[in-house]
Amino acid sequence: MRVLVFQHVAVEHPGIFRDFLRADGITWDAVELDEGQPIPDFSRYDALWVMGGPMDVWDVEEHPWLVPEKQAIRRWVRDLRRPFLGVCLGHQLLADALGGTCGPQRPPEVGILDVSLTDEGKRDPVFGRQPATAKGLQWHGVRVAQPREDTVVLASSPACRVQAMRVGNNAWSAQYHVELEDDTIPAWGCIPEYAAALEKVQGQGALQRLADEARPLMPAFKDCARRLYQDFMAAARKR
Repeated sequence: MRVLVFQHVAVEHPGIFRDFLRADGITWDAVELDEGQPIPDFSRYDALWVMGGPMDVWDVEEHPWLVPEKQAIRRWVRDLRRPFLGVCLGHQLLADALGGTCGPQRPPEVGILDVSLTDEGKRDPVFGRQPATAKGLQWHGVRVAQPREDTVVLASSPACRVQAMRVGNNAWSAQYHVELEDDTIPAWGCIPEYAAALEKVQGQGALQRLADEARPLMPAFKDCARRLYQDFMAAARKR
């Protein structure tokens, strides 16, 4: 198996999933779209992962590469019907590329907050082994406002109805971050847009407080990530 990964900023990579891929001997190739790297031929790949980033789905004038990226996601998911996993911006791009809509998240969700599975989520082959309610890292000011009609909502939070979703039987995505490593929060705090969003919601010194809050939760975060990875890869191998 070979995984193609779309990245939008260097520090938002597959995170702890890289360890799982390495342990399984699975090759993955990152395309840094924000640096102008081209989208490769799909024929070499078995799964597509789309990660987060500081831009928004509608920022196509500032980031024109979002247009071919959405086209590529649409082709992969809708036309080729191949396994897809999106996180944060990748979650929003999946909705947008397939005809759904995204809008501002008011208020923004920034911090470690509860995410709860829906009844459909509890039965889902990829999200079904996640805790019924668990803490998740949120860092977003945009939400999936209206997913495509055939979308199944798998998880929600009090402020954001579509925290995770499935489209068809080959595409999954999560608004919250499932890929956390020990150094994720400090690394993301170096991105000006992220640091500003965090301090706007939680005040000065929020980065250190968030890192301190996350530290004792890391074993649970990593366990959830491992289960999600295992179940996604199992579903992907059936395609």
